[in-house]
Amino acid sequence: MTDSHDDKIRPRTKGPTMRDVAKLAGVSQTAVSLVLNDRRDIAIAESTRQRVRQAIEQLGYRPNVVAQSLRSGRSGLLGFVTDEIATTPFAGDIVRGAQDEAWQQGRILTLVNTGNRAGLQSDAVAALVQHQVDGIMLATMYHREVVLPAGLAHVPFVLVNCFCADPTQRAVVPDEEQGSLTAVRHLIAHGHRRIGFVTDAADVPAAIGRLAGFRRGLREAGLPERNGPVVRVASDQDGGYDGAVRLLARGNRPTALFCFNDRMAMGAIAALTEAGLRVPRDMSVVGFDNQILIAAHLRPTLTTVQLPHYEMGRWGVRTLLGQAPDQALTRLPCPLVERASVATLA
Repeated sequence: MTDSHDDKIRPRTKGPTMRDVAKLAGVSQTAVSLVLNDRRDIAIAESTRQRVRQAIEQLGYRPNVVAQSLRSGRSGLLGFVTDEIATTPFAGDIVRGAQDEAWQQGRILTLVNTGNRAGLQSDAVAALVQHQVDGIMLATMYHREVVLPAGLAHVPFVLVNCFCADPTQRAVVPDEEQGSLTAVRHLIAHGHRRIGFVTDAADVPAAIGRLAGFRRGLREAGLPERNGPVVRVASDQDGGYDGAVRLLARGNRPTALFCFNDRMAMGAIAALTEAGLRVPRDMSVVGFDNQILIAAHLRPTLTTVQLPHYEMGRWGVRTLLGQAPDQALTRLPCPLVERASVATLA
């Protein structure tokens, strides 16, 4: 009988080594190393690369990641520092997009959620730099300007859903103006010529861009500014309710409402219902953000504009790896998601 104690202290069998891979593939260990590191600057026949890959798969060889990073100076890790994205379903697609792209690129994403705590961003960056990440994404829950935390100068970085005072820094944000313009064009294409805009009272980049797109859409259609009344309220459900009430109280009421976000659209629809108006037969409504928990479950379901959260996350990884255009500020399009809250005027 075998002693169980002996089983516990018996040395574990080592896995396959690079030497085993080289022997099976009929190549040198140097060639195996070059294939593992995807060195394209050194000529190796594709047939040789294929033999090495087959040997790796057959043997189940896993390279020593620590040793590889010491030799190459690259860890294969990417840092992701957020304010509160990781704790909110609204902007969580930024993380999902970054994770998906990192995985496809053979990288691991290391996430740090700061919870908007002062000073923690700099600590998070310092810790990631200490762990030799190959780059850092600094991301925010909503589109805004940020102050760069200390330590970013020591590592490649990109800004996601935010920007900083330095216009040369690489950043990606939603094209707020284009998204708003798309919404207004959609309403105009359905015959609406009086469109009310219920927008955020705060002077934030999204509010500025969406108002610019709204007014641009009216100008394109040759409509006077009075055909597009604007009310500025809090950017939540109560604000949307109040904004709709204020627009209904005016003479020559709009036939459609465009709301700064989906929560405001939900409040606006409640106000319209209380006033005896049916959506979309009596009043069409369009939102912004495409918050699925709201837009897809309102009755009627809400036509809205999609924020490109997932695409921004993927952009961040590709940019860090040098696979995106080398430009300072990138604006990604915000497509329209058509549902049931817009009707064509007779």
